[in-house]
Amino acid sequence: MTLKNFLWDYGVKVPGYEVGVLNEREVSAAAGILGFTGLMVLFIAIGFNHPIVAKTYLSFLFIDFMIRIINPQYAPSMLMGKFMTQNHKPEYVGALQKRFAWTLGIVILMPAMYWFVFNWDISFYKVMICVLCLILTFMESVFSICVGCWMYSFITKENAQYCAGDKCEVRIKEPIQTFNLTQKIITGMTFLFFALGIYSFLAYSQPRTFFGEFLHELVLTDTQLEAEQQAIFDKEWEEEEGDDEEE
Repeated sequence: MTLKNFLWDYGVKVPGYEVGVLNEREVSAAAGILGFTGLMVLFIAIGFNHPIVAKTYLSFLFIDFMIRIINPQYAPSMLMGKFMTQNHKPEYVGALQKRFAWTLGIVILMPAMYWFVFNWDISFYKVMICVLCLILTFMESVFSICVGCWMYSFITKENAQYCAGDKCEVRIKEPIQTFNLTQKIITGMTFLFFALGIYSFLAYSQPRTFFGEFLHELVLTDTQLEAEQQAIFDKEWEEEEGDDEEE
């Protein structure tokens, strides 16, 4: 196999398609499996302080993505996705943009491998890299939104072929896809409700882990943090004064 064939003859050749393709059903299922597993690993590794779980998962993820870049038909997660969707009708999508997206995934995973696998040095901002990976897999599995595929079209200045749901094609929305005024209001209020709920929980609940403390401090302003610390100091001072008086 020549370098040219390796770079461009990627994916499965299916009659009627000009380029190599992949089955979006398998890709989405694999993303869902990795995303769900990654979420569980995040809670276990951080909440229970078991680094071996995170190290094993990240190592598997790195190897899996490397295999995807070479030949996705043999990537473990893709095979699991294939097994779960083997009775579904295939939805063929262009393979090159998927490879580009997975290459970006490797780039994101490289610092995570250094920080968490070879040198366990955890902090809030480093964990955010793992959270970014989970967000991207969530978008891929639930909404079939491939951020890397969009970046592929933007960087190469060429429209990616055969995107999931034909979203790469320029077309007019069907009536069922449009929003009337009432639907827009409900949608906006729903997003606002979720945003306020998450903020309220992070800002006003008492964190019980260092990761929770990072999130708590992230959403508060410096003034709010100073007021909170002052309130804690005052409370501790009053308790000490009460103990002295009892003695």
